[in-house]
Amino acid sequence: MAILKHIASKNANYGSAIDYLKYQHDEFHLVPVLDENGNMMLRDEFYLEGLNCDPETFDLECELLNHEYNKNSTYDEIKSHHYIISHDPKDNTDHNLTGEWAQAIGMEYAKANFPGHQALVCTHTDGKNGTGNIHTHIIINSLRKFDVDPQPFTERPIDCKAGYKHHLTKDYLKHLQKSLMDICQREGLHQVDLLSPAPDRISPQEYYAKQRGQQNLDIANMELMIEGITPMHTTFETGKEKIRNAISDIAERATSFEEFQRLLKAEYGISVKDHRGRFSYLPADRQKYISARALGSNYDRDRLLRIFAENARTAEQNNPHWAVDNPMAILFIKSDLRLVIDLQTCVKAQQSRAYAQKVKISNLQQMARTIAYVQEHGYDSYEKLSETAEAIYTKMAKARGDAKLTESKLRKTNEQIHYLGQYLSTKSIYGEFLKAPNKKIFRQAHSDELAQYEEALQILKQHSSDGKFPTMKDLRAEKEQLTIQKDAQYDTYRYFKDYHKELQTVCANVDSILGAEQEVQQHEQQHTRKYEPSL
Repeated sequence: MAILKHIASKNANYGSAIDYLKYQHDEFHLVPVLDENGNMMLRDEFYLEGLNCDPETFDLECELLNHEYNKNSTYDEIKSHHYIISHDPKDNTDHNLTGEWAQAIGMEYAKANFPGHQALVCTHTDGKNGTGNIHTHIIINSLRKFDVDPQPFTERPIDCKAGYKHHLTKDYLKHLQKSLMDICQREGLHQVDLLSPAPDRISPQEYYAKQRGQQNLDIANMELMIEGITPMHTTFETGKEKIRNAISDIAERATSFEEFQRLLKAEYGISVKDHRGRFSYLPADRQKYISARALGSNYDRDRLLRIFAENARTAEQNNPHWAVDNPMAILFIKSDLRLVIDLQTCVKAQQSRAYAQKVKISNLQQMARTIAYVQEHGYDSYEKLSETAEAIYTKMAKARGDAKLTESKLRKTNEQIHYLGQYLSTKSIYGEFLKAPNKKIFRQAHSDELAQYEEALQILKQHSSDGKFPTMKDLRAEKEQLTIQKDAQYDTYRYFKDYHKELQTVCANVDSILGAEQEVQQHEQQHTRKYEPSL
């Protein structure tokens, strides 16, 4: 499977790119490997070609072009773009992939996707960090050298003009990934879908941080082993990796979002919030939330909710009484079931025969769906269906009460934040008032500020039991936690509300079915056969 990586570089020394491609480097520290005489050592095998430039004078030609258009002269400008095509190591044995073949693929790819740019295309066969996979580096000057014809992937007219810079967008990156997939599939090489989100999204920064951390940990463990001490940790974990492992651990056990949220906070100190249909995570040592998108598709909202539902279903199968003690344990998937219409009370049906016929057909469909629903959910009696509807209504009412209680606490917290800010902003004025020689004149001059101070002081004392005022940081943290809790509780309330509404529809439809059946029975009882109503 070939994968594509992109690195934007602000390094103005284009010669360092040539050195990296031609000479051996320490991949952990990105410095050249020197021989005993202090000279850089050539790589054992590499294939280097230039596109719209001589590979040996790539640095000089890029600098001349930049000078010609007066571009890439400031520190913040991106000077070059580095693309890496990494092939699957299995391609070496399964498909006899060679360095020459990979270099030909790289040149074809560069010509098709970076026309008009000066580029270096170099294939290494030694693999990254000794992995043995063949990979191709494509380094382009961010400034375009030649005018080119409009391409299917260009988004702006200037993307075809000389003197303008390489503009990488999300759509352009998808095109680059699709182009690589097409070439590898055409060549019969191993390939995966690059357009799908990665299960574990590891950025280049995280990758190199893990490599450096693992190397430092190995050195420290070696020193401990020399002293006869057994190391406790042998594998280095990055901050994001710790979050991923914690989420995976809790997700295997949680049966609802509320339980997942509680366990993740209690066991790992990681807060999680559900905002705009996305999960975000906040470890104790960070100030900013990390989105599930930054961690990978394995940690997004939809996948985890499916896991919770499956855990709830398994727990209920293993313990039939488990659902009674867990209010979110009931698995509910909303259906498109609708009410059966009573033709006798439908004015429009009485006025239009065609509409009445249409309603009859729809009623038959809804009756059939209701019977299928009852059988699928195992309601073997009308009493059991009614009891389930009443139980769901009780849970709905409790969830709404919990949400209202949290909402009340949130209002009090917001009030404290407001008056604490008012208190702190007027506290200095009150201090000056205490020191003023003529307090009457001072109060007249600052009556509004003093009134605000006294009002804030009085209300804060009402909220404080021990006379100590909370800090603004603590109040804001409490507000954030209450907001998360309130949103989760309202989600629970809406969940049970939809569930109860659906069960009400089922009960009403069952009543209609039984009513229709009783009419048939009364008609048939006039003859010889007798039937008993059944669900």
